[in-house]
Amino acid sequence: MKNLFAGVLLLIVAQLFIQSKPGDQVPQLGKDKIEKVIAAMTPDEKIGMSVGDGKFLPAAVSKTTEQGTGIIIANQNSKLVIPRLSIYSSALTDGPSGVNRDPHPAGATEYSYTTAFPTSTCLAATWNLEMIENVGKAFGNEVLEYDYDVVLMPALNLHRNPMCGRNFEYYSEDPLLSGKLAGAMVRGVQSNGVGATLKHFLANNQETNRRSYNAVISQRALREIYLRGFEIAVREGGPRAIMTSYNKVNGYYTAETPELLNDIVRKEWGFNGVFMTDFDGYGSAVAKVRAGNNMLMGGSQDEVNELTAALKSKTLDESALDKNLVYNMELKLNSPRAKGHIPTQKPDLDGHAKIAREAAGEGMVLLKNENKTLPFKGVKRVAVFGKIAYYLIEAGTGSGGIRSNKYAISVNEGLKAAGFKVLKELEDGYTAFNANIMEQNLVPDYFNNPVMLANNGVKDGKAPGHFRKRLIPFHDEMPMSEEQIKKQVGSSDIAVITLGRSGGEGYDNGYFPTSKNELDLVRNVCTTYHAAGKKIVVVLNVGGVCETASWKNLPDAILVAWQPGQEGGYAIADVLKGAVNPSGKLPDSFPVKLEDVPSAGTFPGEPADNPVNSFYKEGIYVGYRYYDTFRVPVSYEFGFGLSYTTFEYSDLKLSEATFSDKINVTVMVKNTGKVAGKEVVELYLSAPDKEMEKPSRELKGFAKTHLLKPGERQQLSFELNSRSLASFRSGLSAWVADKGEYQIGIGASSKDIRLKAAFDLPEELIVERVHDVMYPNFAMEELSQRKK
Repeated sequence: MKNLFAGVLLLIVAQLFIQSKPGDQVPQLGKDKIEKVIAAMTPDEKIGMSVGDGKFLPAAVSKTTEQGTGIIIANQNSKLVIPRLSIYSSALTDGPSGVNRDPHPAGATEYSYTTAFPTSTCLAATWNLEMIENVGKAFGNEVLEYDYDVVLMPALNLHRNPMCGRNFEYYSEDPLLSGKLAGAMVRGVQSNGVGATLKHFLANNQETNRRSYNAVISQRALREIYLRGFEIAVREGGPRAIMTSYNKVNGYYTAETPELLNDIVRKEWGFNGVFMTDFDGYGSAVAKVRAGNNMLMGGSQDEVNELTAALKSKTLDESALDKNLVYNMELKLNSPRAKGHIPTQKPDLDGHAKIAREAAGEGMVLLKNENKTLPFKGVKRVAVFGKIAYYLIEAGTGSGGIRSNKYAISVNEGLKAAGFKVLKELEDGYTAFNANIMEQNLVPDYFNNPVMLANNGVKDGKAPGHFRKRLIPFHDEMPMSEEQIKKQVGSSDIAVITLGRSGGEGYDNGYFPTSKNELDLVRNVCTTYHAAGKKIVVVLNVGGVCETASWKNLPDAILVAWQPGQEGGYAIADVLKGAVNPSGKLPDSFPVKLEDVPSAGTFPGEPADNPVNSFYKEGIYVGYRYYDTFRVPVSYEFGFGLSYTTFEYSDLKLSEATFSDKINVTVMVKNTGKVAGKEVVELYLSAPDKEMEKPSRELKGFAKTHLLKPGERQQLSFELNSRSLASFRSGLSAWVADKGEYQIGIGASSKDIRLKAAFDLPEELIVERVHDVMYPNFAMEELSQRKK
C-alpha cells in the first residue's frame, strides 16, 4: 500500500511539473485576469463552479442549504472552494421582507437579529422612490454587515391574480410602478457594495405546479406587461444578478431559453450580471448552461453528472462553461469581501427600525373615512377586536418571509404604546385564544387536504415547524356573541377591528374571502357601536388585494395596513392617532368579487386541479387596464387612497403640442386642507387605437410631493419619451407609436382624473425594433374590445 501511495503521489507531482513551466505561477482571482484564472481551472472545477457555486468541489464543506422548497435554511456563508486559485463561493441570503437568516446559527454566542421591513406591496403603496431607496440602503447594510455578497431580492412578478400566494413579495399589477420601485430598491441595496437579484424571471405569477407549469403568453403581453417591469429595473437599477423562474414560458423553461436570457436581457437591455436559476428547479443542466445561466442553484450531484457526461460526449463544449464563468468571477471580484470589507455583525438595527416604521406608515392606504372618524379625536379607550390585532402578520411565509426579526408589534401593543387604554377583557380573551391555537399546533383547515399534506410532509395532523407563522393567520376568527360585544361598549370610546390573511411560497390563496365569523364580527360590532353613537375602524393586515365589497359599507373607516413589517403596530397607531397623515395609494385594483378578475377563468391553468398550461387569455388587460377599459366596477380602483387633508391640482402644462422627441409635463399641487400631507400624482396616457387596440389609459408616470403644509404648493414634473407612447406590435417585432392624438390625464387614481391635455403625433413612429422571439406555442385567442 505504501508503494502504491508513493507511486500515485509521484504521478501527481510529475503531471504538475509537465503542466507548468519554470517561473510560472498559478493565477489568483483578484490578481490575474479572469480569463487566465478560468483557463487554469480543470473541467471538473468549471462544472463545480457552475453547479451550486462550488458546493460539490472537494474543498467545500458540504451542507444542506436548501429545503427542496427554494428556502435557504442555513446561513450560507462564503467558502474557499478552489484554494489554489483563491476562488470563494458567493454568500447568498433570502429577501425581500428582510434578511431571512437564522438569528442564532450553530456556534454563535449571541443572537444576530435582522429587520423585518414592510413587504413589497406595502412599499409599493408609498409610490415613493426616495423612500424605497432608503429602505434598500438599510436592507443592504444588513446584508453587508452580516457578511453576505448577494441578497435574493427584489421580486417583481406582476400581480396577475389575487390568489397568488407570493403576491406580498411583489409590488403591483402595473409594470411601470413595479419596475420603477424595484429599480430604486436595487440602487439602495447595492449602494452598500453588495449585490441585488431581480426575481423570478419570468411570468412566475402562481404557486400551483410552480416548478412545471407552462405560461402561454402572447408576444405583446409579454413585452408590455410581464417583461416591462424587469426591463425598467435592469436599466434603472443595474442589478448584479437575475434569478430565472421555475416555470416554462411558451413551451420552454425560462432557464433553458437563450432567446430570453441572451437576445432580450443581455443584448437588448444591456444586462451584464449573473443569471442564476431558482433553487432545485426542473429541466436539463446542459440546456441551462447553453442558454447562458451562470449559476445553477442550489445545485445537485445529478447536474454535475449530466454536465460531466456532456463534456465527454461533446454535446457541451467547454467554451460554454468558460463564457458563463466570466460573470461568476466578476460577481466575486465586485463583492465587499474582495474589496477588503470586514463585516461588523452589528448593523444599525435601531436606525433601521425607524426607517421600517416610517415606510410602513407611508404605505398604509386609507380606503374610507366617514365623518372624519380618523384621526382619533377625544379617544382614550379603545375596544380592540380580532385575533390578528393581537398577532401581527409582519410578512408572508417561505423564502420571502422573515425568521430573524426580534419582535413584531401588534395593533394592540401599538395602541397601548401610543397612550390609549385597551380593554383587558378583550385582550385576555384574544390572547388566550391565540395561545390555544399555538398550543394545539394543528394543521390549519386550508392545508388539511391530501395535496397540501403531502407537499408539506404532514402525516399526523400536527403542524410542522415551518407552519408556526401560518397557525394563527389561517385559523378562523374567534366567535364573538352580541352580548360579549355589548359588554365592551360602555368601557370604550371607539372600536378597532383587525382582520388579516397571510400567504406564501408553495400555495395559492391570497384573495381573502371573508369568513362567516369575520363578517358576523364586523356586522355585530358595527351595529352595537353605532346604536351607542360610537364609531368603528377596520384595519386590514393583509398581503395584497382582499375582498371588501360585502362589508365596506358597515364601518366608519377602513385602513389597509398590508403586511407592514416588525414596526407595524406602531405605524398603525401613528396613522390612527394622526401623527402620520396617510398618503399611500393602492398599487392594485380591489375587485368587487374574485370572478371579476380578468384571469379568474384561466387561473391557475388547465386542468384546474393539476395545471400543465396556464393560458394568459386576458393578454394586456391586467388590473385597471381591464376594469377601466371594459367598464367593470371595482370596490376600490388602482391608485386610490384618501388623506386627512385635501389637494388641488392646477396649471397643467405641456412643453410641446406636437410630439417630436419628448414632452415635458408639469402640474401644480396645493394642500387645500388644514393639516400637512403628501400627495401622489399619477400621469395616465390614452393612445389612439386605429392600428392596434389600446387600453383606455395606462400609467406612464407618477410623482409624490414632499410634506406640504396647509396652503403650500409644489410643482411636479414628468417626462414622456417615444417609448412612453409606444405599444408592442408583434407583426413587426417592434415598439410602435401610432399617429394621432394622445390624451394626458393627471389623476389621484385611475378613475379620478383631475386635469386633461392632449398632444399630436403626426406620423407613425417605429421606436425600437427587437428580436422576434418568445412567441406562444399554442394558437390562443386573447381578450379584445374589437368584435370579430
